[in-house]
Amino acid sequence: MDKIMAQLEGLIAHYEELQEMMADPEVINDTKRYMEISKEEADLREVVEKYKKFKADKQEIADNKEMMASESDPDLIEMAKAENTELEQEIVALEDQIKLLMLPKDPNDDKDIIMEIRGAAGGDEASLFAADLLRMYEKYAEQQNWQVSVVDSEPTEVGGYKRIAIMINGNKVYSKLKYENGAHRVQRIPVTESQGRVHTSTATVAVMPEYEQVDFEIDPKDLRVDVYRSSGAGGQHINKTSSAVRMTHLPTGIAVAMQDQRSQQQNREKALQILTSRVYDYYESQNRDQYDAKRKDAVGTGDRSERIRTYNYPQNRVTDHRIGLTINKLDRVMNGEMDEIIDALILYNQTKQLEELADQNG
Repeated sequence: MDKIMAQLEGLIAHYEELQEMMADPEVINDTKRYMEISKEEADLREVVEKYKKFKADKQEIADNKEMMASESDPDLIEMAKAENTELEQEIVALEDQIKLLMLPKDPNDDKDIIMEIRGAAGGDEASLFAADLLRMYEKYAEQQNWQVSVVDSEPTEVGGYKRIAIMINGNKVYSKLKYENGAHRVQRIPVTESQGRVHTSTATVAVMPEYEQVDFEIDPKDLRVDVYRSSGAGGQHINKTSSAVRMTHLPTGIAVAMQDQRSQQQNREKALQILTSRVYDYYESQNRDQYDAKRKDAVGTGDRSERIRTYNYPQNRVTDHRIGLTINKLDRVMNGEMDEIIDALILYNQTKQLEELADQNG
């Protein structure tokens, strides 16, 4: 904890500098710079306040001990002892909170996301399960006051999805849904099953932070853009009614087709937004092996093929294989009540980070 305290002293000095800068007329007149400094100040505020409270408590304990050494009134001594007992308990709680706040932040945690759900092994049943996962995430998003919009979809004849991409906007979306990356397995009796046998199917979920151009920009020279009629299946039919867009990133071959928006310009903007996140995700995955080797105990690897969770309908059971969590509330989870699972994943990840921090601090 001593090393963390030393870091916090530097943090307080930096925090005070940021507050001074925010009062500087030059900074105030530079909107972009002011916004950047304001965000950094807001990010540091909680840990600074808790550390100041920690220091104040420590000082109060020292003052009480000094008073007790020179005081002869037994009632006052007893009061000071009782107060110190409370302060010491508060200090322990503050230490734990400060440690969590000092953990390295995922720079993407505040971002909105693009989520892609695909029916995988299991044919029609896999596509129906993909639709069930979509509804689960939509209901969870509703409970979090997030906004969900469909940006691209490939429905199946049975009412499921071969593939669907959605955008979720709101407060700290990526921080809660980043653990959903991977293969989700369902065990249930399909509607098409006449013998009543339980089948196993899978759907994959990919969660990508929505990147702004300032984070990552695609070189226009690396793009090929084809336009076609929204009602058609594709091809280049360049005329007044061509509003659908297919955008291809030539170095990776990643393509996005967009026809859900009203105009070609809107489809172009949306296609570039989705493509940027997919291409960035692709490049990030190139470094994942090295990242995973360093953090092999972290929750999941983000690998689409990694089976992360099983949804067992006959037993109303959900199991997250990464942390060994099993809860018998499948019906409620599928209704969007995912907090118990997500909170457990966050806690597991934080615990691992705290263990690493303890090892580093010796």
